Amino acid sequence: MAKKDIDWSNLGFGYIKTDYRYVSYFKDGKWDEGAIITDDKIQMSECAGVLQYSQNCFEGLKAYETKDGDIVTFRPDLNAERLQQSAARLEMPILPVEQFIDGVKKVVAANADFVPPYGTGATLYLRPFMFGSNPVIGVKPAEEYEFRIFTTPVGPYFKGGAKPIKIKVSDFDRAAPRGTGSIKAGLNYAMSLHAIVTAHKEGFAENLYLDPATRTYIEETGGANILFIDKEGNLVVPKSDSILPSITRRSLVYVAKNYLGLKVEERKVALSELSDFAEMGLCGTAAVISPVGSVNDHGKEILIPSGMEKMGPVLQKLYDTLTGIQMGRIEAPEGWIVKINK
Repeated sequence: MAKKDIDWSNLGFGYIKTDYRYVSYFKDGKWDEGAIITDDKIQMSECAGVLQYSQNCFEGLKAYETKDGDIVTFRPDLNAERLQQSAARLEMPILPVEQFIDGVKKVVAANADFVPPYGTGATLYLRPFMFGSNPVIGVKPAEEYEFRIFTTPVGPYFKGGAKPIKIKVSDFDRAAPRGTGSIKAGLNYAMSLHAIVTAHKEGFAENLYLDPATRTYIEETGGANILFIDKEGNLVVPKSDSILPSITRRSLVYVAKNYLGLKVEERKVALSELSDFAEMGLCGTAAVISPVGSVNDHGKEILIPSGMEKMGPVLQKLYDTLTGIQMGRIEAPEGWIVKINK
């Protein structure tokens, strides 16, 4: 296949329709075998469970072209497992890990000419999602579901690449105590929309959310987990039951320990500690790492010592190492990279 005629180096993080998507239906207590289709439209009842009671969850992962010309994906088994955790919490059927990975392989292979060339900085983003599809008027789980994966080529999540961003401490809570903050449910993101629109109007790129119970501990932002580097060069990762278990974060923790020899602390991080750190970044599938240069806490600006010009040196090493693994420049731990047969 020939690559599509796309300006790969100037892609934003937006939707571009590709040729194929994967779909599987759950009915009568079981999933069908799934198929690759061309139709990007979904038809369902106005009373579908997802429309009435927001019964849906989703994932996000990427496919890359390596320096050797292979197309690969990164740790899709963890996305499959996290989707299972989300589905269980929302009383949705469990999709087997093997079927999830099979769907990923098939949809990437089908859209191979949409995978951006190596070296452009762009990737093929995959959005697996599941939703209740049959009519539901009483408050209860749906009985029928669709699982789909679509793809779209994307550039960096934050425009300007790795330039540090400004964020603010939010007055809103991202998740309720003992709620759904630890799963990737669409309803969690719906609740964050007003907060992110407000932040953007005020000139900030993101919100920093505090723990919903005491509002004294740092949790995450609306779309990413948070990382800190302390003044001794150690990686510090906020820990909470209501933080989404980011696959990128877990991978960076492994890289920090096993590739870079850093000491890693996963613990509660108080807002009052913010000025003690040397570097701060947001991490997730979309951005990998986006450095933070300042945090505004209700008018008080806390400047991160690494500054507003570029990513701090330790986070840069983490970023370079993980992206090197993803792109095939650095040898990956066993099982992290899944090759797609074109």
